[in-house]
Amino acid sequence: MAVRLDHGDDDLAETHEINVTPFIDVILVLLIIFMIAAPLATVDIPVDLPAANAEPQPRPTEPIFLSVKSDLSVALGEETVPPGSLGAALDAQTQGDREQRVFLRADKSVGYGDLMQVMNDLRAAGYLKIALVGLDASEAP
Repeated sequence: MAVRLDHGDDDLAETHEINVTPFIDVILVLLIIFMIAAPLATVDIPVDLPAANAEPQPRPTEPIFLSVKSDLSVALGEETVPPGSLGAALDAQTQGDREQRVFLRADKSVGYGDLMQVMNDLRAAGYLKIALVGLDASEAP
């Protein structure tokens, strides 16, 4: 509200005009802030990961394959491993050599969290050399 002081008269008269320039300035500053902050607040970004096209490394003579099936069962080689006994099964397969590389492969339908749980189980068992197995880009459907 604006008040005009007229020193000519003793009574004060109110003006009914609103100065909207500061109001518009504030609104424009808020608009700019929201235009910058809104894209940064999005976390639902779709990611389409590319297939690997690196040169394949030579396989060891007796690789240790750990497979996570679509029903979340874990198999070491061709044998299914009961839940909770992954470390003991790996120790029996490697004769306690925790420096051997474990090749981990999983079905496409296995969730990321489930695969990370298997990797956490491997780490808890002391197997830190883990290789993820995937299809070559030319072989991928």
